Amino acid sequence: MLKGIAASNGIAIGKVYKMESPKIEISMEVTGTEEERLQVFRNALAKTVSDIEAVKERASVNLSAEELAIFDAHLMMANDPEFASQIEEMIRSGLNADKAAKDVADMMIGMFESMEDAYFKERAADIKDVSYRLLCNILGLTIPDLTAIDEEVVIVANDLTPSDTAQLNKKYTLGFITEIGGRTSHSAIMARSLEIPAVVGCTGIMENVKSGDCVIMDAIEGKVILSPSEEEVKEYTAKKEAFLAEREALKVLKDAKSVTTDGHEVELAGNIGGPKDVEGVLNNGGEGVGLFRTEFLYMNSENDFPSEEEQFEAYKAVLEGMGGKKVVVRTLDIGGDKKLNYFTFPEEMNPFLGYRAIRFCLDRRDVFRTQLRALARASVYGKLCIMFPMIATVDEFKTAKALYEEEKAKLLAEGIAVSDDVQIGMMVEIPAAAVLADQFAKYADFFSIGTNDLIQYSMAADRMSEKVSYLYQPLNPSLLRLIKSTIDGAHKHGKWTGMCGEMAGDAMAAPVLLGLGLDEFSMSATSILNTRKIVRSLSYADMKELAEKALQLDCEADVAELVRETLK
Repeated sequence: MLKGIAASNGIAIGKVYKMESPKIEISMEVTGTEEERLQVFRNALAKTVSDIEAVKERASVNLSAEELAIFDAHLMMANDPEFASQIEEMIRSGLNADKAAKDVADMMIGMFESMEDAYFKERAADIKDVSYRLLCNILGLTIPDLTAIDEEVVIVANDLTPSDTAQLNKKYTLGFITEIGGRTSHSAIMARSLEIPAVVGCTGIMENVKSGDCVIMDAIEGKVILSPSEEEVKEYTAKKEAFLAEREALKVLKDAKSVTTDGHEVELAGNIGGPKDVEGVLNNGGEGVGLFRTEFLYMNSENDFPSEEEQFEAYKAVLEGMGGKKVVVRTLDIGGDKKLNYFTFPEEMNPFLGYRAIRFCLDRRDVFRTQLRALARASVYGKLCIMFPMIATVDEFKTAKALYEEEKAKLLAEGIAVSDDVQIGMMVEIPAAAVLADQFAKYADFFSIGTNDLIQYSMAADRMSEKVSYLYQPLNPSLLRLIKSTIDGAHKHGKWTGMCGEMAGDAMAAPVLLGLGLDEFSMSATSILNTRKIVRSLSYADMKELAEKALQLDCEADVAELVRETLK
């Protein structure tokens, strides 16, 4: 048996499809004329671009706008004139196309990996993916085509790139196991989106299996059983049936209320990246959209900030699609690790703490006003809530809200309808805002807690850094106190508080958050029904007692143990 990380829940029993990528062997012997070598490179680069576009097109059937953004990054890399010109320069200096492409790619990968900025470090992986495809095309090697699989298999690979994962056919892919990776890797995120069981970081899997072998993968506990016995197959077949039956049984809760055993009701909503994701929220019983990440409209725009009309159509589509259910739209949250190919952010030592989100919007008011105007126009098509990200001071919030009121007044003066029932709120992701929540609540209609950033800012620990990943502690009592401060501050003024970070869909966190008085939980669509089941099994009175005890503990491990003991 091998151990790995359970990245996407489920159990699979089946035949191995071992994905072994072609081995790149660079020739040092120069062949052909300079023009012939240049043509080999240009043909291969054109094929690489068309390959990526084809993969993106196939992937668009299953993936959200947020997940498809990775292919835009790959296309931007493949179409980068600087990348191409450097390779052509090396070819003209006397190298083969493959040697030139590898040398340039290696140089760029090394440069990006050495950068401090987390966003640019991540781009090294994109360069590896694109340059590998380019080298295979130069050498005439065939990259494994996962779309050609026509029987049920468990895919085993060293790793799966976003391009690979996008090609997976749910009909034939029972699950996948990778040698490397973690819960936040691209392949893991996409597996959860596609609802395909996945075990990642399973060291030794590649050297211990071959295509055709039978394996059991338990992607609930992160276990892989090689060449299982009849008894093990029988045991895990029963476990798989129980898992699927439980998942099917959750569907009866699709239209149920998210209410505790003693009558306390909360709202379970979904996080989306664009109009296409609305269907997933509704199919999983979402009672609203708790976070519409509008930055993907900007990141997917090729040459300039999206126009008012483009934004209006997207916001209108989501509001209409949700059929009157609440939709919380986060205004542009760009900067940090999220860049635009048509706007250059200033170089900063700590970009996560710098010029980003509301700070960018209050500086570039032309960009901000366009978005606010599009939102105001769309407000008549549903129940709109507007949320400002990265708010640190009351003045920032008041200024942003005043800009919305100005744009609303202009539209009304033009004879354009705007809803009078738009709530204006803010994300609480900076500790200063959590501590001062009772003052912010005088002006904001609601709060939504962004735990991903709140945790990293509270712990002074970059969530992209593996070395300090142990400090990513959602159940740490210090964080729970900040959450309580936020909720209590809102309730003091009759306002509601939601949560749209990863913590909102965490089964271990749900009982504590419920007890702290959280009003709305917003999460990935596939987590909604399981969270509803948890909420409906708990007593609000008991969870309030649990939360009070948790706030008095020393560390996250103690809180986790308290939750486990209480739920027994």
